[in-house]
Amino acid sequence: MGGVGGDLLAHLQTGVTTVCRCWALTRRDGTVLGFTDHDAALTFEGIRFRADTGMSTATLQQATGLSVDNTETMGALSDASISEADIEAGRYDGADVRSWLVNWADVSARHIMFAGTIGELRRGNGAFHAELRGLTEALGRPVGRVYQKPCTAVLGDKRCAFDTTREGYFDERAVESVQEGRVFRFAGMTGFEEAWFAFGTLEGLSGACEGLKGVVKRDYFEGDTRVIELWHPMRAAIATGDTIRLVAGCDKRMQSCRTKFVNFLNFQGFPDIPGDSWLAVQPASAGQTGGGSRRA
Repeated sequence: MGGVGGDLLAHLQTGVTTVCRCWALTRRDGTVLGFTDHDAALTFEGIRFRADTGMSTATLQQATGLSVDNTETMGALSDASISEADIEAGRYDGADVRSWLVNWADVSARHIMFAGTIGELRRGNGAFHAELRGLTEALGRPVGRVYQKPCTAVLGDKRCAFDTTREGYFDERAVESVQEGRVFRFAGMTGFEEAWFAFGTLEGLSGACEGLKGVVKRDYFEGDTRVIELWHPMRAAIATGDTIRLVAGCDKRMQSCRTKFVNFLNFQGFPDIPGDSWLAVQPASAGQTGGGSRRA
């Protein structure tokens, strides 16, 4: 982050200071929230930093090199700022966080002290505690390509490049019946073959689940009723009448990529790679022994 300088340094050197901390939190859905431990709201960089959340922070631990900067912040749960329902729905998972030391008498004199993401998030007794992880934390994650028979891409991502908004590969409709937040039933939904949405996604487009997604476990018919079953319940309440979006499922197999999506040129698996049993296979006792492929 570098050292404090400029007008803020000059202010700190006076010995009588008017400084506070400010935090800006950017969720993955684009929502930006601002907080401060000052007793009045502040505004800079186009963000209004609220003072009515009881936000405070622990000591920030920073080091040179690639060590991970970390700290913790806490504040009151409020429907007008950070609500328990939004935390339960996962809307703050992996959110970007920036923290400044600010001269509240002159907000142009400020210094960014921390930039990173929210890690573990706990709540209880009307308050929340958020672990903040520095930018170097991402350097500790394993990266690289996995060599395996199934495709390693996610349907619609940059490597897959399939357009999930193509006609016939998605469906938007209102919820007709839902049980336990994970079993949906639709009457007369016959425009797609059975299991078309298995391994796909269900996204909320309205209501409390707007922006949230679930993964489809099964897609089958019970008579004339189509049943869409998720692996886990949606992380917020979903009700009859809410609009959802279903996206066709991909089971990562070469054949599905070729026939269902007609996208084989972007298949990211290795269907011809030998399995583990190939290493211990016994020499052939009969048949062709000319050294050719052992694949059936």
